[in-house]
Amino acid sequence: MMRSMLCGAWLLAGVVAAAAPAHAQGSGSPTLDAVRQRGQLACGVTTGVAGFSLPDSKGVEQGIDADGCRAIAAAIFGDANKVKYVPLNTENRFTALQSGEIDVLIRETTWTLGRESSLGALFGPITFYDGTGFLVKASAGVKSAKELDGATICVQPGTSTELAIADYFHRSNMKFTPIEIQNLQEILGAFFSGRCDAYSTDSSALAGIRYQQGDKAKDYVLLPDIISKEPLAPMVRKGDDKWFDLVRWTTYAQLTAEEDGVTGKNIDSFANSENPDIRKLLGLEGDLGKSMGVDNKWAYNIIKQVGNFGEMFDRAFQPMGVPRGLNKLWNQGGLEYAPPMR
Repeated sequence: MMRSMLCGAWLLAGVVAAAAPAHAQGSGSPTLDAVRQRGQLACGVTTGVAGFSLPDSKGVEQGIDADGCRAIAAAIFGDANKVKYVPLNTENRFTALQSGEIDVLIRETTWTLGRESSLGALFGPITFYDGTGFLVKASAGVKSAKELDGATICVQPGTSTELAIADYFHRSNMKFTPIEIQNLQEILGAFFSGRCDAYSTDSSALAGIRYQQGDKAKDYVLLPDIISKEPLAPMVRKGDDKWFDLVRWTTYAQLTAEEDGVTGKNIDSFANSENPDIRKLLGLEGDLGKSMGVDNKWAYNIIKQVGNFGEMFDRAFQPMGVPRGLNKLWNQGGLEYAPPMR
């Protein structure tokens, strides 16, 4: 009788396990399981840069990085609003990721070999092809970075910008004096007050800063020189491959949607599409979502709630007059390219 009872218990356990949803058994990703249990994604963003992550008048984070956080939340929960934004500066961003304070870092961070090999982290797809630039006052009459010999330059310490400037001035046989300030508002105050001749960071961020000056934007000039490659990408901890897959394919799903002409507004019109690629993208067939531990409508939820990559980019940067440039799709003369979703 005891043997029969044990066999019955095992059979019952098997039935219950089979009936339980996949994520209730564990997704195979410790990070994804922790995010689900917490009920929201902890996403590291900037302390405030227009175009990337900056609270609007209602306190809602806006920008391509903020939307990147929303896209991952939509993939996991079917709700893009289940995000806790964690503002980070250049010094504490990597520690926050390593310690588990955040699940993913989407904070205009440049993908470099040194960072990926020494920080225990992996970079996802490049979401913005950028480069180091210089912002100067129009009254200075400077037209090129070559005219900055002997200048004082405001820069945030611990950034790839710091290294790019040093390399550029060394190659150009020029000298400069760095003014290193960590806090963004303090460094902007130093630049606007004339403490430094130029402010240097990613050119897209400089465009956003100039845009934020409103009527005074014309008083500042973004020099045409781009002195480095700054591919910006989301960052996750090494050792959780399924989480890396989800973060990576979230961006790829948005790129694929743009390439296929699927937008947040027209997505439901593709419900009867016979295109197998679109059907897989929208979860109408196949189990791509389940293979990553999420619902098969994960990409549908991303596109419906956040938009495709082009929608996300235009929403962030069109108001600032930043051209899409290298961030166009591969078939439109740009570098953005997604592997096949099949």
